[in-house]
Amino acid sequence: MKNLIKYLKIILAVIILWFLAHTVYITFDGLYDGGKNADIALILGSKVNEDGTLSQRLEKRLEKGIELYRKHRVKKIIVSGGLGKEGFYEGDKMKEFLVEKGIPDSLITVDNLGKNTRLSVVNTLKLKDSLQFKSIVVVSQYFHVTRTKKLFKDQGFQNIISASPRYFEWRDVYSIVREFPAYYTQ
Repeated sequence: MKNLIKYLKIILAVIILWFLAHTVYITFDGLYDGGKNADIALILGSKVNEDGTLSQRLEKRLEKGIELYRKHRVKKIIVSGGLGKEGFYEGDKMKEFLVEKGIPDSLITVDNLGKNTRLSVVNTLKLKDSLQFKSIVVVSQYFHVTRTKKLFKDQGFQNIISASPRYFEWRDVYSIVREFPAYYTQ
């Protein structure tokens, strides 16, 4: 019994260290923006409020996409999200926001079937030929971009970078914990 407890403590310590190393890595990777250009920005969806307004988290993602466009770091934008329980398609609401902020309608592609990260990646890659892109910058919260880039690489798409808004909230703690198993299982 003593040996079992000893081994369980070692296993627990390894899991905790693995989690901490993973968290440090995704945080640094997610906050790093090397300033490189890409053909398109993929802005991942998030909550649309019950009244149809965007959550602050989603608004900050879109503002980051606008910044990338205005600094000529991307030529086109894909917005990807699903139908939220609030009754709005995230992609449609995201495009509406971008157009209101002066992004030309013709440069925005909407994916309303990206109800999770994996589907957003798959749907984006289906657009590769029609949008003629060879590089992507993923725009999402810092804790989310490492897994998204991994999903693209798993699909054979290597030319992927990321940019994240400098927006932090208490919910990030939950999201960082959630990203640990999601990274290895999705």
